[in-house]
Amino acid sequence: MSPGTPQVGPHDQPLTGQDGAAGGHYGPWDRARFVTENPKNPARTDFERDRARVLHSSALRRLGAKTQVLGPSSDDFVRTRLTHSLEVAQVGRELGKELGADPDVVDAACLAHDLGHPPFGHNGERVLDELAVDAGGFEGNAQTLRIVTRLEPKVLTPEGTPAGLNLTRATLDAIAKYPWLRGAGPDPEKSTRKYSVYAEDAEVFAWMRQGAEQGRRCLEAQIMDLSDDIGYSVHDVEDAVATRKMDLARLTTDEETEAVISSTLEWYGPSVSADDLAQAIERLVSMPAWLHSDSGSYADMAHLKDMTSQLIGRFCSATVTATRQHFGDGPLGRHGADLVVPATTRAEIQVLKGMAVHYVMSPRETEPVYLHQRTLLADLVDALYEGGPEELEEPFAMGWREAEGECGRIRAVIDQVASLTDPSASRLHARLCGMLSTQF
Repeated sequence: MSPGTPQVGPHDQPLTGQDGAAGGHYGPWDRARFVTENPKNPARTDFERDRARVLHSSALRRLGAKTQVLGPSSDDFVRTRLTHSLEVAQVGRELGKELGADPDVVDAACLAHDLGHPPFGHNGERVLDELAVDAGGFEGNAQTLRIVTRLEPKVLTPEGTPAGLNLTRATLDAIAKYPWLRGAGPDPEKSTRKYSVYAEDAEVFAWMRQGAEQGRRCLEAQIMDLSDDIGYSVHDVEDAVATRKMDLARLTTDEETEAVISSTLEWYGPSVSADDLAQAIERLVSMPAWLHSDSGSYADMAHLKDMTSQLIGRFCSATVTATRQHFGDGPLGRHGADLVVPATTRAEIQVLKGMAVHYVMSPRETEPVYLHQRTLLADLVDALYEGGPEELEEPFAMGWREAEGECGRIRAVIDQVASLTDPSASRLHARLCGMLSTQF
């Protein structure tokens, strides 16, 4: 990617400590864009423009037909990636406001955090990673950065090359959940699986991270990450209960509790101990707002929604209190503070995620539909690669034509497939591969 004309002036120096962005005062360095632009409306802040660009992006709209946990056509009630992102943005915006971080930066990061997810959720992400192994792999977070800095059409550099949404440095940094290249994170083994930038996008990433401590996330990215955890832990349980895949009454037995804990540890690892998870379940089910059984009545539906709200408030309040106790009452932001999440809160969030795993996600792993989804995406990658740029949409066809070798052409095809929704992937597969694909 050509750098164009990065916005760096004589006063644009990294702002740290209480005199800079860390004190909540976002300066020219934080508001800088990779390619210089003149604002259309001086009354709008740079960060308000960032949020609007993400909100109006085609990549965000496509999330409405992408799997969250259950497929978008499986039930009228369940979340899609889009509704999940909107809910995460609401949680993140309120957390940011309470801590003094710019709410539009956090909001934009939360709206953008899942833009890179491919069709069929994490199932699709795994198969694309396998298919892209020779081209540097596939990771949803790295794909998100690629979308907002390259693929989403909005801004061109003076040389005419794509600059994506051309978001500010602060907002781009807030999107980077894992601010390192593949294998270059604090934990080398984990960072081969979790990273926020591909090697070919390293230039804009280096610009974005100038002045930041290597591997350290800014506060806004930490807020986005926690809001995501809160959102899908609480809402996946709500979806599971509402669609009768999870019976809350069963959590009253030791056998069922142990099964949930076992699934949690198997899926997420031992970052939270079995004892801490057991205590977390005890605290949650003893909450006055906890719904112990669901008959499907209006009263129980209202109780379930109140439980969801109470859980979100519980986790946010505990985090704000702990963070304020450590960093004081002033406005916090960027690289001058870290989010402090109590261990008990992390355990409660983890075990809620484990409940969704146990009752919804793990059982689906063995369903024929999962194999069908993986096969469908693999077929699409093969067919599009064989078809070349004539079968690719823009800007993916341009990426193919400008690729210097096979890896670049594979990346262009992966970019195309990752952009598809669940239904459009099925339709394209039917057209290219000559067979009818089930809608998900």
